[in-house]
Amino acid sequence: MKPIQATPFVPGLAYGRLFFGATAVTPADIVLLNQAELTWLSTRPAGVILVDAAVYAHPTLRLLSQGIPTILLDQAATAGLTQGTEVLLEGHTGRLLPANHWTRPDYRPPDPPRPGAPVSTHDGVAIELRCSVSDARGAAAALAAGAAAIGLARSEYLYPEDGRQPDTAYLTDACAAVCQAAAPLSVTFRLIDIAGDKRPPWLPDIPGLGGTLGLQGARLYAMEPVRSVYLAQLDALAAIRERYPLRVLLPYLVALNELERLQAEIRAHLPETVPIGSMLETPAAALAVREFLDQADFAALGMNDLMQCLFAADRYRPELCAHLDPYAPIIYRFLRAVADLAGADLARVQVNGLLAQLPGVLPVLIGLGYRAFSVDPVMLPWLAQAIRQTDTRVAGALADAVCGAHRSNAVKSLLLPTEVFA
Repeated sequence: MKPIQATPFVPGLAYGRLFFGATAVTPADIVLLNQAELTWLSTRPAGVILVDAAVYAHPTLRLLSQGIPTILLDQAATAGLTQGTEVLLEGHTGRLLPANHWTRPDYRPPDPPRPGAPVSTHDGVAIELRCSVSDARGAAAALAAGAAAIGLARSEYLYPEDGRQPDTAYLTDACAAVCQAAAPLSVTFRLIDIAGDKRPPWLPDIPGLGGTLGLQGARLYAMEPVRSVYLAQLDALAAIRERYPLRVLLPYLVALNELERLQAEIRAHLPETVPIGSMLETPAAALAVREFLDQADFAALGMNDLMQCLFAADRYRPELCAHLDPYAPIIYRFLRAVADLAGADLARVQVNGLLAQLPGVLPVLIGLGYRAFSVDPVMLPWLAQAIRQTDTRVAGALADAVCGAHRSNAVKSLLLPTEVFA
């Protein structure tokens, strides 16, 4: 095979035998998968080549949270690949090299920042890089990567290995394990956030589950058995609140009355000393950021769902992936409008999701005024390096240029020469 330049996705090096498909995979394999096969993958491989990916879908995003070196290819580029070939995969450059084209280089990410502290831009502006994690192992990785805090603990992944419904006792231990692994960092637990492609094994199929227009997140909190798990989470957090610094984040709220109702319910379990925040994952919620900040202690922009709403493209369908263009100028015009609405309270808004972790994007978001991000631990050292190299005045001018662009190609020409995987 010839060397292949793919799209970088999850940084890191992986060496191994090229293997096609999700069955009979070993930890020594570089596995080539399509999007559907990704959900069947049960063994952690050395690396992943994902073909025609839906990059915003939860199974794809799990590759980031698990730190598996990954590159993205389209189907046409796989024509020269042969199963059994020994290859080197460079997740941080996007290169796939046959054995006769490489010597084993050292993979050394940039130096991580000091845990619990912000990262300063070149001109001294403090930026908080928090981490999104799914369990105690992820929390430990976030601490090692230099996270300022755990910005998003995905509580929907906290359930027993046998798949049974988690109860208060189990969740108390699981939440405490996340906090202990992250200590002394504060931990923001997003309360159970179920969607169509991340339905836990204990949950039966529910008509209408999934999709931006369907039942997900807090919309399920009145329905059993989700309600029982949601209340068990609140009891678990109440049991550990005096030992660890906690925050609570409510997923998929659209209207203020939803927030008010759930706040009252949460306060029956947790005191005022535990901050409550709202995820803003639809254009309606994001454009009401001022009202949400008046009612909540903080807010988080859920960019993965926001993007599929903006572009009317289901993020779980690979054939619509081209519509979810992270370099489309409209995204940044929208985020500028949200920042203007938040005003002086923009510091209380955290940006979640894949967007900030993509090549060249973070300086633009800093130029728009955003100062807090929750990212995957594997990406944090690279993003910290990008922050250190960013001057906020230059970033502001860059944001102006991006917002004023008419096409994605113009945005790419502005951003990609300064990508974080330089």
